[in-house]
Amino acid sequence: MCGQVGLIFGKKRRRASERDYLCQVFTEMLLRAESRGPHATGAAWLKTDGEYSILKRPVPASELTVSDLFQETLEGVDNRTTALLGHTRWRTRGSEANSRNNHPIRAGAILGTHNGTIYNADQLFVRLGLPRFAEVDSEVIFRLADRFARESAVNRPGFKRALALCRGQMSAVLASRFAPWTILVLKGNKPLSLYLHRKHRVVAYASEAAWFEYAVASEKGWRPLEIPPMTMMHFEHQDIANFGTEPFRFTTQEQRLNTTEATGNPRKIPV
Repeated sequence: MCGQVGLIFGKKRRRASERDYLCQVFTEMLLRAESRGPHATGAAWLKTDGEYSILKRPVPASELTVSDLFQETLEGVDNRTTALLGHTRWRTRGSEANSRNNHPIRAGAILGTHNGTIYNADQLFVRLGLPRFAEVDSEVIFRLADRFARESAVNRPGFKRALALCRGQMSAVLASRFAPWTILVLKGNKPLSLYLHRKHRVVAYASEAAWFEYAVASEKGWRPLEIPPMTMMHFEHQDIANFGTEPFRFTTQEQRLNTTEATGNPRKIPV
């Protein structure tokens, strides 16, 4: 059980006061997400030229958000920023003392966060020959995306074929540094609420709707996006309101099997 929060920015010349407000919304959501993940906290931003910054520490959000490093990270958010990703981690696989296990995760060209567990991650890493730099199972999602992001945006058909090999739970947010203007959101079998504000030209998301509602208080203009489970969304920086949706699939499994898990060879993924 982890928490995801974040902002996906559309193209707009925002005043500093508007950027500060949106960063405050992000911070409030991240603080609320501590209830789902007290062991580690992280934040990352990505910009239109592929520049990025990641900050993650093995501390709760209430500690990280008051640090100078966190404030310096938010100061990097400007009108070139396409996404601001946040995550609070509940330790499962991999110690939080090793920051490679914490989110946001960078895997090749991909930056992303994930909520859930991929039970057959170990088998997929080996059978598909994927590089691995952490112990956490989440990394496999971003390695699969990286395989289909050869100096470009993630090839969605190929990535969806790869995701179909996964077994467990997931909702995730990710982007390629080669195409930072496209943000992919996977709403699988873990909760994820999204909201669009046309005036701000931004989409906010959170694992729990209550975190978002607390952060924006009574501000008007936010519209919930009614997205069903097992949907892949792609948001474009140029026009944030006209996003695309398409179904994706994987084997949903709520708990690890007590018996020996199936370890048959996954089929090769056409690249």
